[in-house]
Amino acid sequence: MLDRVTAGIVRFFERWMPDALVVAVVLTLLTLMLVLGLTDTSPRGAINAWGDGFWSLLAFTNQIALTLLLGYILASTTPVRNALLKVSILARSPRSAYAMVCLLTGVIALFSWSTALVAAGIVSRAVGESCRRRGIRLHYPLLIASAFSGFVVWHQGLSASIPLTIATPGHFLEAQIGVIATSETLFTWWNGLTVAAVLLTLPWVMSLLHPKRPENVVEIPDHLFNATDHADGPVECDTQPATPAMRLEQSRLLVLAIVLGGGLFLLTHYGARGDGLTLNVMNFTLLTAGLLCAGTLQRFLKAASGGGDIVVPFLLQYPFYAGIAGLISTTGLGNVVVEWASSIATADTLPLVGFASAGLLNIFIPSGGAQWAVQGPIMMTAAQQLGADLPATAMAVALGDQWTNLIQPLILLPVLTLAQLPARAVMGYTFIALLWTGGLFLIAVTVV
Repeated sequence: MLDRVTAGIVRFFERWMPDALVVAVVLTLLTLMLVLGLTDTSPRGAINAWGDGFWSLLAFTNQIALTLLLGYILASTTPVRNALLKVSILARSPRSAYAMVCLLTGVIALFSWSTALVAAGIVSRAVGESCRRRGIRLHYPLLIASAFSGFVVWHQGLSASIPLTIATPGHFLEAQIGVIATSETLFTWWNGLTVAAVLLTLPWVMSLLHPKRPENVVEIPDHLFNATDHADGPVECDTQPATPAMRLEQSRLLVLAIVLGGGLFLLTHYGARGDGLTLNVMNFTLLTAGLLCAGTLQRFLKAASGGGDIVVPFLLQYPFYAGIAGLISTTGLGNVVVEWASSIATADTLPLVGFASAGLLNIFIPSGGAQWAVQGPIMMTAAQQLGADLPATAMAVALGDQWTNLIQPLILLPVLTLAQLPARAVMGYTFIALLWTGGLFLIAVTVV
């Protein structure tokens, strides 16, 4: 029964799911129609709002692109890559392989969402090849989907954008809600229990989706199986320095100086200043760790050269989502959606409404920070008017944002690029993960 249902869902997405850039364009046109239908914005006004918003998030886009690139570099360095490859040997059966990559990505996502996305692609390829060499027949699309599905807890971890934003002094809502410490959001008993529930059950769910018919199993492609470099990262090919320039390129002292400086800055940031984690600090941390693991600037640059396949599609697509964000925020469409949802809520049900509306908006604005800029002011105002719990409402929005990432092609891009699979091949399985985790998140926001 489960096998037939899974096959039906997979066939649906294989038939109807287009390329990620096509999805961005279709969502743009859909948003335009919603603006014209639900607001009093004129066609010219809608086009102006879209054009003005198209390039409005270049700074943020660059931050996220660097996070992806630096996460890729870190995951591609020899120490980290070797550690991921050694983990692949632990898979003894198809089901244990699916469960293992799902759990591993989830654990990494709690520390760094960008590293988790890159690691999901790398470790999946490693597990796929390792199992094929040992005669263990894995369904490669399900393996990739399982690894990506573990990412669904990222907004409950240390790189969560909404909790970190409202915990940062000077954030854009501080005058309204003040500063909300992470002890009231990330480090609460219910958030920890929800993370545990997802990471203990989702790997098991994904393992149940293995095709029962051998002819339906699609193993890792031959060109990936025969590849000698699983991570598309640097090959250790340092040559004996023959010139002063080459000695500088391979100098460990230069890297050590930057790493020491970066380490001292981070100690000051977290210690003497007592500041929290931000995107810039996250990127600085990834840069420092990447340099440390690479050892030389030459190896660091070789690792970076492979990251273009991940970053370029993101750079091309994100302006479309920025344009959508501009449409939603400037024309008042976002207010229409969220205010309608808030109007039917009570103090007890507002977190549930925030979760559902955030899941919907995330399809159109696949960025926790950008989405919070649209949804945050309205949800926090509604929470204050209804007497709802502010931290719980903010976390409900965070859960909704991370939940529908499971079917957001832009978020899938880094994993798919490394795996060299189209979104349609894996999204049927991630949709099932969406259904399962949706139930867990609904329980969390209902009882909090």
